[in-house]
Amino acid sequence: MNHSNLINSLSSLVSEEQNPDTLDIDQLSTLEVVKKINQQDECVSLAIKEILPALAESVDLIVTAFRNGGRLIYQGAGTSGRLGVLDAVECVPTFSVDEGLIVGLMAGGESAMFKAKEGIEDKESEGVNDLKAINLNDKDVLVGIAASGRTPYVIGGLKYANQIGAKTIALSCNGNAEIARYAQISLLPIVGPEVLAGSTRLKSGSAQKMVLNILSTASMIRIGKSYKNLMVDLRATNKKLVARGTRMIMQVTGVEQSIAEETLALADNQVKLALVMILKGVTAKDAKELLSDSDGFLAKVLNT
Repeated sequence: MNHSNLINSLSSLVSEEQNPDTLDIDQLSTLEVVKKINQQDECVSLAIKEILPALAESVDLIVTAFRNGGRLIYQGAGTSGRLGVLDAVECVPTFSVDEGLIVGLMAGGESAMFKAKEGIEDKESEGVNDLKAINLNDKDVLVGIAASGRTPYVIGGLKYANQIGAKTIALSCNGNAEIARYAQISLLPIVGPEVLAGSTRLKSGSAQKMVLNILSTASMIRIGKSYKNLMVDLRATNKKLVARGTRMIMQVTGVEQSIAEETLALADNQVKLALVMILKGVTAKDAKELLSDSDGFLAKVLNT
């Protein structure tokens, strides 16, 4: 795309428009500046509220993929890519999911997390190559993330995913997002013009982060990774998480700290397994079988 066409393309995007409410922001006091930013941030949750049905549909798509041996793949460039990587990485300790179940792909690779490589995002082929490198298949779900909705790297990825039969979701903050043309489900929280025109790490970035939080967390809940509103499937890999796990066991079962700690150790630091051992009075082996028979849902085990 030549510069004239690109300029015309950007002119049509709401995220590139000047915000009429912040035209004077460079003339304001520090307190007035932060108030303006805060006021604009209030738009984010309201925009997401408008797409809740599509979000629920997306979660169901992801859950079905998980149950059929598929993965959730995030793909984006710049801020969008970093947010996808962040969400993917944090799901491992939070929900004890296997490495690779949720994958974050960023234009430019791992080093681009720390140093911008903006030129890579202009190549559709790079998006295809990154998906081929992880062996994307028809069981997977690909979420293409682009605040502008026009990033070639993401478009290339979505096109390829469609070709091989993977499920596709587009996440953008522009109503006329081009990536929506290549996705089965479109998630388009329209937050309006940014505080600084085109700075999509602001409201658009916040909206994308919230949407990704919802997609992964709701999907984890729907496959049994929580009990009530407790993260009973967290991976206790450091002192803080061991303490959190111990506290959860004490909360749910009412046992003393020493018993909670002892059982957690016997359960190989798996909180949900320890809970079944205590509440059902069984060994770790039997607890694993009970959870397996209940598809990993602790509530089902306890109600049996």
